[in-house]
Order: sequence, then structure tokens, then C-alpha cells
Amino acid sequence: MGGEFKHLVLVKFKEGAAVEEILKGMENLVSEVEAVKSFEWGQEIEGPEMLTQGFTHAFLMTFENKEAHAAFVGHPKHVEFSATFSAAIDKIVLLDFPAIRTKPAPTA
Repeated sequence: MGGEFKHLVLVKFKEGAAVEEILKGMENLVSEVEAVKSFEWGQEIEGPEMLTQGFTHAFLMTFENKEAHAAFVGHPKHVEFSATFSAAIDKIVLLDFPAIRTKPAPTA
């Protein structure tokens, strides 16, 4: 069964982590690995601590399908970057899921 597949990562970086370098590394990674259809990220700015639980950054990758996601996970550049990324993380939540679109994006 087809359909887009999403890879959502929420993180809290360790105190003193080189966040800017990690963000650049992430952007380089997704630009070099063709399996990634799109990539978005953002930094938490408004949520109450009780709800954010200390998580500060969200990363969302979209893949054409689950197979493309599997290709990304096994890609040598992802494996290499994961070690650097993991070393900088205090807390992480990761969800991989097939996308269910209930409101289509407007057409330009």
C-alpha cells in the first residue's frame, strides 16, 4: 500500500551542544539523500514547559513511501550523521508513520 511516509523527531539537545552545526548537518544530509522528499524543522517558542516536556526542536521528513524511508535509514550518510546527532541529544521522541491527509494542501 502506497502513500507518503513521515519521520517525526522531537529532541531536547544537551546543554552546550553545537546546535547550529547539527542543524547544518541535518540540512546537508537531507539534501544529499534523494529518498527524502521534503524536510521541515522548527524550534519551540511558545508552549508551556508542562506540555513541551523540555523538547526544543522538531524535525519532519516526508518520503514517497515506506520503502523510501527504509532506504534513508540504511543510507551510509544517515548512519554516519545519526552518531553525531545522538551524541548531542538529551531526550528524543521518534515516530515513523504513514501519512493520513484529511485536508489537502491548497493548489497554487
